[in-house]
Amino acid sequence: MGVPSAIKIKKDRVEYISQVDRAKYLLVELQRAALRDVGKFVRRRMLDEVRRRPGLKRGKRPPNAFQYWVRKKETDLQVGIRHNTWYGVHQELGTANQPKYAVLRNSVFNNIDEIRRIEGVYLSAIEDENRALGLVKEEVEFEDEPL
Repeated sequence: MGVPSAIKIKKDRVEYISQVDRAKYLLVELQRAALRDVGKFVRRRMLDEVRRRPGLKRGKRPPNAFQYWVRKKETDLQVGIRHNTWYGVHQELGTANQPKYAVLRNSVFNNIDEIRRIEGVYLSAIEDENRALGLVKEEVEFEDEPL
């Protein structure tokens, strides 16, 4: 979907130009772009933390286990661990035989300042329309390597 154009209305020799649709579109797309960048950042931090574990430095399983989803209708971000993955919920929450590592939780809580900085870049771009259009990129909804 492209950027909506301005709507021109003529009434009594006065021309009104409405850019409300364009502004709404840019606000929603800036929000989604910010969420996409936060998802990429958190996923990268999760992978960095997992690769510090013994035996997982060059493993192929952890990159496939972690994903993020930017949902369009709900305009929210979900970062998580795929269902039934080898490195999954058992190691995140811990079980009787598996210690708790809390990779997802630690990756988010330890980087809250950086997440706020990423969001701030997009919020400050609202003031400048050209910069906002440069930040809004039509990309894939979630980042994942093929299995």
